[in-house]
Amino acid sequence: MPTITRTIITPIVTEQTSAAYQDRGEYTFRVHPEATKTHIRKAIEELFAVKVTGVWTSNHRGKDRRVGQVKGRRPHWKKAIVTLAQGDSIDIFEA
Repeated sequence: MPTITRTIITPIVTEQTSAAYQDRGEYTFRVHPEATKTHIRKAIEELFAVKVTGVWTSNHRGKDRRVGQVKGRRPHWKKAIVTLAQGDSIDIFEA
């Protein structure tokens, strides 16, 4: 199982996720594929000092890629959508 600092890989900041955290307080992260909801909850609460009320996860298959005659595949990855308690926020999304 990954450590707390390796559980959260990177935040996902797009137009759709920006609207989600402004309207509903939901933040989206790319997480380690073996991370569970409880590990994700614990990592977010310890790294950002906030209270997590909900965690949704989804696994995404890597896309097939072709360069000339060589066929490859991007790696599979996992996404987590985290809802915070009323009044809490994460500063990296606000910048």
